[in-house]
Amino acid sequence: MAPRATPPAFPGIVVHQPLRGRHCAGCRRGPLPLLVMENGMPRCLDCADLDHLVFLPRGDTALTRRSREESTLSAVVVRFNRRRGRYERQGVLVEEDALARAERRCLADAEARRRRRMRDARHRAAEDVRFAEAFAAEIRRLFPGCPAERARAVAAHASVRGSGRVGRSAAGRSLSEGAVISAVAASVRHADTPYDRLLMSGVPRDEARRRIAVAVATVLRGWSEGGLGSTG
Repeated sequence: MAPRATPPAFPGIVVHQPLRGRHCAGCRRGPLPLLVMENGMPRCLDCADLDHLVFLPRGDTALTRRSREESTLSAVVVRFNRRRGRYERQGVLVEEDALARAERRCLADAEARRRRRMRDARHRAAEDVRFAEAFAAEIRRLFPGCPAERARAVAAHASVRGSGRVGRSAAGRSLSEGAVISAVAASVRHADTPYDRLLMSGVPRDEARRRIAVAVATVLRGWSEGGLGSTG
């Protein structure tokens, strides 16, 4: 059974991965792992003058594109998928030197991307430090009695990038008063009241918040008035 006609989706030279053992119509060798159809007859890569090419499996789009750019001669390798009723790309055949050059280009790009990621990470880290400092300063402005170290800890916790916490919300990034107060209140709730123990004991969250509301308000009032309040 000869391979099915290749659809026009694969321009250029097409090499088949046969589903069953085939023999070359020229040299009679087989079974063939790869073959080319010439005038309806299967030919091995040797007889088709493609034996000097190397196989690059699909998966790395950039490497495949560059290998074909670098290679004077190349071919698309396809296999028929019986379940889907269509030919599918398996990779390409390219010149070995072309593949080596393409790999070097990809490695150079990977190194450039790595350095760019490092620069971006340093830039984000510096931005995060500046933002946390501004957040802590706003805490100290609204709550002058809050210890400086505590203000820095609250700011650092609330402003962790990607955390979804209040400091990373739109309101938090704009240092809105509501967002800052919310972050401080959350810290007091967890660090200066039995709130966490209540939750662990099975008390519903709304009820636990109701029980510790006075304690939270007392600490916040003390800090806003300039007193030290509770520091846990």
